[in-house]
Amino acid sequence: MKWFENIDWVQMWEATQETLYMTGIAGLFTFVFGLILGLLLYATNEELLFKNRTAYSVLSFFTNIFRAIPFIILLILLFPVTKIITGSIIGSEAALPALIVGAAPFYARMVELGLREVDKGVIEAAESMGATKLQIILKVLIPEALPAIVSGITVTLVALVGYTAMAGVVGGGGLGNLAYLEGFQRSQNDVTVMATILVLVIVFVIQFIGDILVRSIDKR
Repeated sequence: MKWFENIDWVQMWEATQETLYMTGIAGLFTFVFGLILGLLLYATNEELLFKNRTAYSVLSFFTNIFRAIPFIILLILLFPVTKIITGSIIGSEAALPALIVGAAPFYARMVELGLREVDKGVIEAAESMGATKLQIILKVLIPEALPAIVSGITVTLVALVGYTAMAGVVGGGGLGNLAYLEGFQRSQNDVTVMATILVLVIVFVIQFIGDILVRSIDKR
């Protein structure tokens, strides 16, 4: 009996590329939007910056809503928006809006938590030396919280890999789609096993690189 005799390796490689594409593009936009949202959440809840209870409550409310919606349901809810943006609801590009909307609020909370760990004394010292609020954010908060920010995007990228697999079940492409269509529906377990192995490899590589980056920038 041959091992993995049902696998089309070209198809498997294409599915792997789609998973990497979705994770990479969604991860980039998640980092940008999540970082901005996390900074806004922190700044509108911090006396030394732009404390505004109403703004924080609104931002926090919508962040919590999108964090709470299960990804597979969010994917379906966003089909009309996805159709407008990408012109389709099938394929790796069609999965991107839901991936970003699902992951950015999650990452924003991690950014907010990382910023909260920054010593208030450092912020007060910067303010006493005449630093503007923008300078405090760019030159004090972000550098001080950088290990947590990098650690947070690592965790988020790992979650995104899982999201891409779920997106594949409803036509999102990638290894999840291949495992469902070729593995599960056709009872080809070797396809499912290999797709799972490749997903695990991607996750381990992301975590490995993330851990190295965190150790290199964390001087504590």
